[in-house]
Formats: sequence, C-alpha cells, structure tokens
Amino acid sequence: MHVKSKPPFQAMALTSAIVSQLAGGPLVGVYLGKWIDSQLSTAPTFLIIGIFLGLGAGTYGTIHLVRKYTGDD
Repeated sequence: MHVKSKPPFQAMALTSAIVSQLAGGPLVGVYLGKWIDSQLSTAPTFLIIGIFLGLGAGTYGTIHLVRKYTGDD
C-alpha cells in the first residue's frame, strides 16, 4: 500500500493562510477600533470590540479554511 502524500508547498500555503488569518483579523480589528475611538472620542470601547470581532473573524475564517481543505464541508 502506497499512501499518496500532498506536496509540501501545499502544506506551507495552508500554514501561511492560517497564520495570516489568525494574525490579520485582530490587527484589522485593533486599527479599526482605534480609528473609530479617535473619531468618536470613546477611548478603549471600540478597540476592545474590534479585538474581539477580529479574533472571532480570524477563528471563523481559519475553521472554514481547514474544513474546506480537509473536505469536511
């Protein structure tokens, strides 16, 4: 029995996509939250909301990507 393995570049692409989603979501949330806070003069409120929304979006995107990759859709 020969197990067919996937190319290593495909695994590297999946890993970089996961890292970018998990890091990019909260970063976008921080920047948008800080910008909204500066516009409305509500110091940490939208920053905190942005962090949580970014974490949620990054986690959701990562789960969706991995399910799509593994075929569990």
